[in-house]
Amino acid sequence: MDSKNVIAAIALSSAVIVLYSLFFVPEQPKPSQNLTEKKKIEQNTDTPSLDQKENLVQISREDALKEGERILFENQSVIGSISLKGAIIDDLTFKNYKESLDSDTKVTLLSPRNIKEGYFIESGFVTTDKNIDIPNSNTNWSIIGNNKLTENSTVKLSWKNDQGIKFEKEISLDDKFLFTIKQKVINSTDKKYDFYSYGQIIRNKIPDGLSNFYILHEGPIATLDDELIEEDYDDIQDQKFSRVSQKGWLGVGDKYYVASIIPPKGKEFKTTFDYKNKFRANFITTEPQELDKNNVIEENLQIIVAAKRVDVIDGYAESLKIDKFDLVIDWGFLYFITKPLFFGIDYFFKLLGNYGLAIIAITICIRLAFFPLANFSFRSMAKMKALQPEMVRLKELHKDDKMKLQQEMMALYKKEKVNPMSGCLPILVQIPVFFALYKVLFVTIEMRQMPFYGWIQDLSERDPTSIFNLFGLLPYDVPSFLVIGAWPVAMGVSMWVQQKLNPAPTDAMQAKIFMFFPLFLTVILAPFPSGLVIYWTVNNILTMAQQVFIMKRTTVKTVT
Repeated sequence: MDSKNVIAAIALSSAVIVLYSLFFVPEQPKPSQNLTEKKKIEQNTDTPSLDQKENLVQISREDALKEGERILFENQSVIGSISLKGAIIDDLTFKNYKESLDSDTKVTLLSPRNIKEGYFIESGFVTTDKNIDIPNSNTNWSIIGNNKLTENSTVKLSWKNDQGIKFEKEISLDDKFLFTIKQKVINSTDKKYDFYSYGQIIRNKIPDGLSNFYILHEGPIATLDDELIEEDYDDIQDQKFSRVSQKGWLGVGDKYYVASIIPPKGKEFKTTFDYKNKFRANFITTEPQELDKNNVIEENLQIIVAAKRVDVIDGYAESLKIDKFDLVIDWGFLYFITKPLFFGIDYFFKLLGNYGLAIIAITICIRLAFFPLANFSFRSMAKMKALQPEMVRLKELHKDDKMKLQQEMMALYKKEKVNPMSGCLPILVQIPVFFALYKVLFVTIEMRQMPFYGWIQDLSERDPTSIFNLFGLLPYDVPSFLVIGAWPVAMGVSMWVQQKLNPAPTDAMQAKIFMFFPLFLTVILAPFPSGLVIYWTVNNILTMAQQVFIMKRTTVKTVT
């Protein structure tokens, strides 16, 4: 094989890996608003404002939860409470997810508004009539009947103003992450009123531990009229986003968790992401509901505060008919590869009981899928290696005539039916698969804190061992940049052995560069998820086995 092509292929793969992981992924283009959409927004500037002046004194979370009366809720998946002041969902902890492997503390997502990490969801009705008192974040609601929310029991809240208008909420919770709110406005007067329904998610600050990684979106997210909208926190600090839509959903997404609202079906609504001393993602219906005298209006709202498990998210998307809700999980622009790849890994996990073994199983499947292409490539590479002495002879013979050398080389390739570029194909074809697997390991909560065997306790994190303390045998820790684990070393060794099976560059400088590539990739891939390094290592071993088999069966006509 032409050594330049080998080096080019490896260099290209390495460069793409590095650039992709660091800064190469382009930002999602901001959706442009057409003239019709802009006109709609302009026409709806008379919708009620959701702004509310607040002067909150920040206190501890424990103290905040003690302020005022609360409704407790609990099911198989979450535990928390709803503040009767504002009827706000502002306290939610996931029962089945720990903050870290070394801690038993469960992950808390939502918190009261008067703490630094405030993160909460509110909903209701608003009106443009400033003469009507309506419930807001400071309204104290009353409980009607049951005072604990479970998957088997709902809670009812009520508040009435002095003008003969009563507001009611009936809140239900399923066995996972879905809150359903049935909202009513009861008019006991002889006047007519207009009301708009709304829902909003408020987050006081950018969350600690933000990945800030270009392959992952964290922040306001929505699908509106089939279009995915992803806004970063710093983007909406500079400029708010607003869009009028007929269908969709909106929310705020973290790496593994999401708080989302599904507006009422069949109604046009305006979605806004903005920042006014806090981050807000909200919707408000664009057309008011008319409340006739002595009448009632009712509307249902769905709120999903979830760990982003694929089966759960897809289940809600299907059962509730939520348009493109599966994009809550950031599958990336290789969606068509990434999601099927996850399903394949998950299938083998259910068979084998270990995600590391599942990754190995899917690696074997990928190798089988690429088997014909690899066979073609390796036959060509085997012939190239067998032709190496002849190529050296031709270079010596025509060292002063480059054109004649090229002609002789092309004649040799044609005679032996060899394509010098074919060796690049397996590497190039697998680059998308590599990225897709990286994405799966990085964004899916199913992979989080999942062990392999031995020292690998989390396949989504780097190998924690280091060659610089002999993988833990020596009693000292090494700096993070020197953490090059056993699996990355194994990957580097397998790549070095594989390299020896390929034709060696005839140029001395090229040979030296070629020799350092396994070391280079070992260092580059050391911080990557250990599951990804396991995939690469096993893939190298399978590749070598296939390559050795083909080489033993490949002959050439040329005699040197």
